[in-house]
Amino acid sequence: MSRRSTTSSRRSFLAVSGLASAGVLLPGRALWAGPSRPAPARAPGTAERTAAIIDGSPLLADERLAKQALEEARKAGASYSDARLVRWLRERVSVRDDHVSGVSHSEEYGLAVRVLCEGAWGFAATPRLEPRAVKAVVAQAIAQARKNAMLRPGPIELAPAPAAVGSWVSPHEVDPFTVPIKDKAEYLINAANATLKVPGVKHVDAFSFAVREEKLLLTSDGTRTLQVFFRVNPGFSATAVDGRRGRFASRAHEVEPMLAGWEHCQAADFVGAGPKIGEDAVRKLHAASVEPGEQTVILAPSNLWLTIHESIGHPTELDRALGYEANFAGTSFMRAEDTGKLRVGSERVHLVADRTQPGGLATTAWDDEGVAAQRWDIIKDGVLVGWQTTREQAGWIHEPASRGCSYADGYGSVAFQRMPNVSLQPGAEGYTTEDLINATDRGILITGRGSWSIDHQRYNFQFGGQYFWEIRNGRLTRPLRDVAYQANTVDFWRSCDMIGGVDAYRLGGSFSDGKGEPGQSNAVSHGCPPARFRVNVLNTGGDR
Repeated sequence: MSRRSTTSSRRSFLAVSGLASAGVLLPGRALWAGPSRPAPARAPGTAERTAAIIDGSPLLADERLAKQALEEARKAGASYSDARLVRWLRERVSVRDDHVSGVSHSEEYGLAVRVLCEGAWGFAATPRLEPRAVKAVVAQAIAQARKNAMLRPGPIELAPAPAAVGSWVSPHEVDPFTVPIKDKAEYLINAANATLKVPGVKHVDAFSFAVREEKLLLTSDGTRTLQVFFRVNPGFSATAVDGRRGRFASRAHEVEPMLAGWEHCQAADFVGAGPKIGEDAVRKLHAASVEPGEQTVILAPSNLWLTIHESIGHPTELDRALGYEANFAGTSFMRAEDTGKLRVGSERVHLVADRTQPGGLATTAWDDEGVAAQRWDIIKDGVLVGWQTTREQAGWIHEPASRGCSYADGYGSVAFQRMPNVSLQPGAEGYTTEDLINATDRGILITGRGSWSIDHQRYNFQFGGQYFWEIRNGRLTRPLRDVAYQANTVDFWRSCDMIGGVDAYRLGGSFSDGKGEPGQSNAVSHGCPPARFRVNVLNTGGDR
């Protein structure tokens, strides 16, 4: 059969099955994928509006206290110091079926002080924004540094960084905190009510979560940066129930969190998409159970981003690779001496770290040490070539400058190395998802985020998904359920033999990437096109 007739036949099937109408494969309507350009590339509207956001920040009124902290630290003997004024606003609206199940709004604001004294770090923070409290936290940080200095084998050295001076507002169109809670609740309830009309759907859960992070950083090196970040995380899921067999299945909308405004939540179109999500849940409930064994899988961006996060993002954090960090799932199978030598994937695998990517949750203008955001290779032609570093860590691998990966999740947290956006680059061939399916005789298409597990060195892993389609002779034939895939990082990425093109590239991500002790949470995105792999497919339930 010719390629044209195969594609036409499958499109007819997609229209009948509802998959095309649900947007699972069509880039322009991809519920699971998010828009090709997930956020504006520039700050909102006009320069005047951006200036108004910066000029209206309450942090400016307390800048004198940050300056006081630097002066107190200098007098106390610090060779370096930084002061961060940080304010967070968080708002969440949740809906269960036809009613609001919860509304929360919180604010936190305070000052963090970090000092380098006698070759060691000290840190302290306070929510009390007055001169006496500033003097006390600086004294506490200095005392801590001097105690730490007695335990260190040698002094900490910071890679040089030019002084950064400027302000930045993350690109967005609608400030989510200007949208009334009533309007958000109505949007979610309308979507839930439309979905509950689907026969077999018994429950719907929906939410909108928005954060505003403001940060004024001053350093003894002369850096002064003020940044305002808007991030949104919409969510929607439907649950179908088969009371006769005592079974249920849930299907989530695959919209991803973004560095964006309320416009991203609206673009998800929960009202229009809800019934399609409900229909998918019913199909999943009655789908055939997968046959386990070694198989080819095509992973949609809505699924693959999490595998990138766990198998590439975390093991290329330099502190994990060198054994300085083991919280939240361990260290790394990669080593600094593997740089330029370790083949992680096939020659077509190219992953970059990027803190400049529009829409990326870890996108910024400067990190928490004032280092400008940048883009660099992590895996090139399948080989490990780069690491995530801070000013302290750059010297550990003899690099001249930091990669700008310092971040703290609030005024009460110390800045340390956190993950940038790490993304798989599109293939030059420009393949679509349909092209990958056409080229596959036998396999499974997996979309959406599911459960996951990975070992303490980020090597052996198992991932689930949201929705699964059997592929036979280049066609989607039927939905499947109870699917998970198992591999190790090297075998998985080395098996990658097809990668979608730039038009199929999408951005996924998480609000809650954990690391450290005490634990911190970082928001981070991972972009990718669909890609094809060879894995061991598991049956996680089945009709037994």
